[in-house]
Amino acid sequence: MTNVRLFTAGWLLMVFGSCVTLKHAAPLHTTLSQAFAGDFMIGAAVNTAQFEEKDTAAAALLTQQFNAVTPENCMKAGIIQPGWSNYNFGEADSLVAFAAANKLAVNAHCLIWHSQLPGFMRRMQDADSVRQYFINHINTVAGRYDGKVYSWDVVNEALNEDGSLRNTIFRQKLGDGYVTEAFRLAQAAAPHTKLYYNDYNIEQPQKREGAIALVRNIQKAGVRIDGVGIQGHWNIYHLPLQEIEASIKAFSSLGVKVMFTELDISVLPDPPHLAGADINQQALYSKQSNPFANGLPDSMQVKLADAYAGLFRLFLKYKSSVGRITFWGVNDRQSWLNNWPVHGRTNYPLPFDRQNKPKAAFYAILKTKQKP
Repeated sequence: MTNVRLFTAGWLLMVFGSCVTLKHAAPLHTTLSQAFAGDFMIGAAVNTAQFEEKDTAAAALLTQQFNAVTPENCMKAGIIQPGWSNYNFGEADSLVAFAAANKLAVNAHCLIWHSQLPGFMRRMQDADSVRQYFINHINTVAGRYDGKVYSWDVVNEALNEDGSLRNTIFRQKLGDGYVTEAFRLAQAAAPHTKLYYNDYNIEQPQKREGAIALVRNIQKAGVRIDGVGIQGHWNIYHLPLQEIEASIKAFSSLGVKVMFTELDISVLPDPPHLAGADINQQALYSKQSNPFANGLPDSMQVKLADAYAGLFRLFLKYKSSVGRITFWGVNDRQSWLNNWPVHGRTNYPLPFDRQNKPKAAFYAILKTKQKP
């Protein structure tokens, strides 16, 4: 049994084999992007305050620890195209400039998604208008950033939990082939940009089969797809390592890269009947649903560290197939899981705490790079 000691910012992380304990200690200076430089990119989702450097502490942590960024919101359709012929590129341009200045790869997110659409889309009834929006949006937005961003999530969350296509406005008006058509348009508008399909729960068998079918349909049509993004919104109480491994194998066998695009691990109990990461799901607040309102106890810090270590050991096992790991947020304070699916909860799903300090999970991740 190995006995490894890692010094954190204020904690001593004692690793006995795969078990972790915490004791007070002095800091160690290491970065995630440096540790995994030869393996895959390490990214974070960023908000406007961070890339405009109004949140200076988070911006400093971002540029120190990561080498890739994904915008939380500023490239989603409702923000970047608020009117039919009205584009708002200000925030997206700022993000791209920030990334270029700090040598960060940008995964642009996202071109086609049924949520956070422009308000005018709710009034559309005819297929011709939807088709024209579809074409114009992809051509204009993807074309503007070709060569400036590394990759696009071309289509986001097109599948139901059983692997069938969601009955979104795009499917209703454009038919089942709209996903392939989105990639065809993106390929023409952004020939120098990687093109990905992104979704949650596609590590689960039924939904995985639906994603495999999407990729095959795109490829059969002679259209380029470079990768699949598994979002990775998981819970500490049921981390599906076997299914994640099976999904890496399945997607990479299609000749595409695998990304983990929105990684976070909730330490809070899931409400009953929660299905995936659909943002429209909500549950009522209760004290039982928010057990760590005053801070995460050491025992849970250890469990979170063990969970992340298990994940990163798996990612490293398949590093030739995995292109990027992106955390959905820079720190715990930013995480969407503080308010989803229960508004007002206090969650701790990321490797950095609310003060941008590394947690035990951060050092457990680094430890996966150490030789036995």
